[in-house]
Amino acid sequence: MRYLLPLAMFVCLNARLAGKPAGWGPVEYLLGDWTGEGGGAPGQGSGSFSFKPDLQGKILARKNHAEYPAAKDHAAFVHDDLMVVYRDTPEAAPHAIYLDSEGHTIRTARVSKGL
Repeated sequence: MRYLLPLAMFVCLNARLAGKPAGWGPVEYLLGDWTGEGGGAPGQGSGSFSFKPDLQGKILARKNHAEYPAAKDHAAFVHDDLMVVYRDTPEAAPHAIYLDSEGHTIRTARVSKGL
């Protein structure tokens, strides 16, 4: 369940990047280091992520770290994940692979250039 947000983020990223040549264009505003805190019953979580070009701009790498406090139904835990967005060629629609510390791996299929 915790990996749905990164997956949804990739779907939006995919739709915006499909068919774009070379650069990362409309998603460049997402690049950087981000931190956040969440509140609400029964506790407050915190986390951070980076979203940066890597391998000389050929990929985008998103690294996420989140800490969740203990609650009455579960112990405190930490979640880490990595998502790599890439293209087979500069003109191709992007793909991604998502891996996390809970053992999930998600590979996305190529998105249609018609999006």
